[in-house]
Amino acid sequence: MPELPAEPVSELLAKWRAGDEESLRRLVPLVYGELRRIAHCHFRNERPGHTLQTTALVHEAYLCLMKQQPMDFQNREHFLAVSANLMRQILVQYARRRNAAKRNAGNKITLDSVMTLFPMQTVDLIALDNALNGLAKLDAQQFRIVELRFFTGLSIEETSRVLGVSPATVKRDWTTARIWLSREMRATPTHDA
Repeated sequence: MPELPAEPVSELLAKWRAGDEESLRRLVPLVYGELRRIAHCHFRNERPGHTLQTTALVHEAYLCLMKQQPMDFQNREHFLAVSANLMRQILVQYARRRNAAKRNAGNKITLDSVMTLFPMQTVDLIALDNALNGLAKLDAQQFRIVELRFFTGLSIEETSRVLGVSPATVKRDWTTARIWLSREMRATPTHDA
């Protein structure tokens, strides 16, 4: 995928932070393809027949951004990471509502991409969210690395630039976070009824 120039995005993010609400509307078309790619990653192994679709998830995240106070985004990658986190939160909220309405109604996903945290394993989305929240409390940097690598799809080098740490630190923390999350997910009971 060809990379769009970062300057217009950075300028629009700065204008949005300064209170120009129209700048977010102008920003979205510039990053829409990347937002759809992130949403697609979230849905890659979602249960068949999921009522939300990639485009709907992107639009839900956009609506969430519109409702919030403008944030101090450092750059395009930071914006995409926050958007990826919003998408994850939307899917978790959806799974919780669905689970409340219908016990174990299929809120499990299989994560089997190259960056899989839990190879060849079905993962309970709510339990994953709980484990990620636990990681955020334990080690904020490792949580951010998981967010950027797994949910946003950034490379080691891109994650390194966003966080301002060395690629070696990213690799080390990425490995440690995956091990910790995998252990937590094995220890967390599933929502099977």
